[in-house]
Amino acid sequence: MTPGATPRIVFRADASLEIGTGHVMRCLTLADMLCEWGASCEFVCRTLPGDRIDEIRRRGFDVRTGDDPRLGGGLRADWLVVDHYGLDRDWEQSLRSAANRIMVIDDLADRPHDCDLLLDQNLGSTPEDYDTLVPLSCELLCGPKFALLRPEFARLRANALERHQARCAESPIMRILVSMGGVDRDNATGQVLEVLGAAELAGEVEVTVVMGAAAPWIGQVRVQAEALPFPVEVAVDVADMAARMAASDFCIGAAGSTSWERCCMGLPSALVVLADNQAKLCRELVGASAAFALGGPEEVAATLPPVLDTIRAEPQRLADMSAAAAAICDGLGTRRVADRLLVAQGGRDAPASGTWRRD
Repeated sequence: MTPGATPRIVFRADASLEIGTGHVMRCLTLADMLCEWGASCEFVCRTLPGDRIDEIRRRGFDVRTGDDPRLGGGLRADWLVVDHYGLDRDWEQSLRSAANRIMVIDDLADRPHDCDLLLDQNLGSTPEDYDTLVPLSCELLCGPKFALLRPEFARLRANALERHQARCAESPIMRILVSMGGVDRDNATGQVLEVLGAAELAGEVEVTVVMGAAAPWIGQVRVQAEALPFPVEVAVDVADMAARMAASDFCIGAAGSTSWERCCMGLPSALVVLADNQAKLCRELVGASAAFALGGPEEVAATLPPVLDTIRAEPQRLADMSAAAAAICDGLGTRRVADRLLVAQGGRDAPASGTWRRD
């Protein structure tokens, strides 16, 4: 890149009813900050049911589309950012002539990559996980310290932690947030609402359900919500999730990337595993005393009632869980990752602390 020129950063990520929306949404978070700091960003996506391409364009980014999962022809970029479980070293090598540098966002450590920078934001991830999977010169960003959260989470964090510590000391819980990601193809939301409807909750309890516009069960969930004996708001594609988490006492949610949002806000949670790749994340958070585990959607009817009994009987448990969750993620990961990308382009002064280079 010519000194002083605008860095061009291309993101390769997909969303769909099958894949979910997490890959695209975390890339959008990073792209927003990079553009705020002076970079030019665009996306390359497959056209799929539930692909979120309209959302990407609404946020102001150009999108190249197609049906080929290897999309990439004609790319020219200073950084190519790849967030896709279906792509590996072979595809990345094929783009080496088109991109000055390649960054991979991975959660699985199950395939080789040809990249200059790799982000694995999972709790418990270590550089050793990638010893045989990336070049020796690859820089590794590991752990929730680098989780890609929108800036409002860090901004509202202090107030949220103060409120949660104060509220967790009281009983019963009053505000429950239900958030199963952008798709929830198995209708875990409906399973949770069924349990909550049968539980002996306080009369003043309020429930907020957050869903994505592509979720196939929205209509059924709305009908179910109307029949419950307490007020339920069904909110779609919200732009104020940080504020909603700050105002909630407890969350029942998917064990996906929004877990880092809940941790940042110190929101006590019970986790439902909606995909195989979420099982390890759930185990790590439970092991850190930062969440309860509910298993898969089919297990919620059996596992959620005893969790509700526990949090009614042991309010201090929630206070301890809030503190443990807050210690995992401070909400500044996007800034650290964006800083590292632009340092490589000569646009900032120093790399993010805590990175790991193996050469």
